[in-house]
Amino acid sequence: MPRSRGSEIRRRSRPYDLSMVSQRNTGIPEPSADIRQSEDAAHVLRQFRQVLNTVKTHFQQVEKKSGLGGAQVWALSIVQQRPGVGVNDLSRAMDVHQSTASNLVKALIAKSLVEVRREGADRRSVQLYLLPEGARALRKAPGPFAGVLPGALQALDAATLRRLKKDLAQLIVVLNADEKGAGIPLGDM
Repeated sequence: MPRSRGSEIRRRSRPYDLSMVSQRNTGIPEPSADIRQSEDAAHVLRQFRQVLNTVKTHFQQVEKKSGLGGAQVWALSIVQQRPGVGVNDLSRAMDVHQSTASNLVKALIAKSLVEVRREGADRRSVQLYLLPEGARALRKAPGPFAGVLPGALQALDAATLRRLKKDLAQLIVVLNADEKGAGIPLGDM
């Protein structure tokens, strides 16, 4: 049945509704804001899974090939790059708590991968040196030694990093995440 000219004019004088356009063009209504937010949340969740699975896969390969955990390999690589490094400097280089670095060092000493020397005027401070067995373990381990995520983050431009930092800070607040978790190496999770 043909439309009358009057109904067409009334229809055009209504406020413009994008969902009506979608219905007219495709026959499928535009999803509501709640549905779009749920779809976006599901998409972001999948993205987190991709990131975390990539990190996990890397650390599994590291452990399989070297026999060491990812954090141990990272610590070994720092000791190799900076012979004589102290535990405090190691913790700063890995961005972990000093006690975490100290526990890593104890494990590396127990496996005869590093040695501790007390050199210099302050005999309380220790310096770490790579032992031959530690060098062999590093040769077996696939890189990057710090893990794949730190390098990927470094590859992002500054604006993207700032946005990511801000957005993840909001997520951390919503999660009510424990700050202590920030000092645990990903390879130890």
